[in-house]
Amino acid sequence: MHCAKLLGQSLMARDFDRQVAEIQLRIAMLNRYTALSIPDTLAVG
Repeated sequence: MHCAKLLGQSLMARDFDRQVAEIQLRIAMLNRYTALSIPDTLAVG
């Protein structure tokens, strides 16, 4: 949640197409942060 707050609550772009791109970028960044925090599990034995 801390990362989401760093990205800001409002959109900076004024044009609709740029707003869409900005949202997609934020989603990609949050997905990357989530992927970094998920541990890789391996079956032993």
